[in-house]
Amino acid sequence: MSHYWLEYALVNWLVSALALYLMAQLMPGIEIRGFGTAMIATVVFGFADLILGPILRFLAFPLTLVTLGLFLLVIKGFLLKVAAMFTPGFRVNGCLPAILGALVLTILSTILHRVILGGHF
Repeated sequence: MSHYWLEYALVNWLVSALALYLMAQLMPGIEIRGFGTAMIATVVFGFADLILGPILRFLAFPLTLVTLGLFLLVIKGFLLKVAAMFTPGFRVNGCLPAILGALVLTILSTILHRVILGGHF
């Protein structure tokens, strides 16, 4: 039996953690202790997005529509702050760093996934 899906999930997780770690290195106001912390924070961020994300996107749909989707960065920034609340060694100091961090994280994650995984995400 092929375990390709497990290998893909692990590589995807590592690439996402790398994007989070690099984002924290680039963004003032966002601190992360190390790559291990980034791996944990990636899981916590994923759970926050899984549980809170759909509710927030549903409630903010009118505002998202008016801003042509830009309000999704605010939601993603909020989810970053939530992940930081539950991950020791990961801090997001303020709303502006959270929103800008969400933008940088989205860009880095897209680039890294395309380069490392060949765009199959």
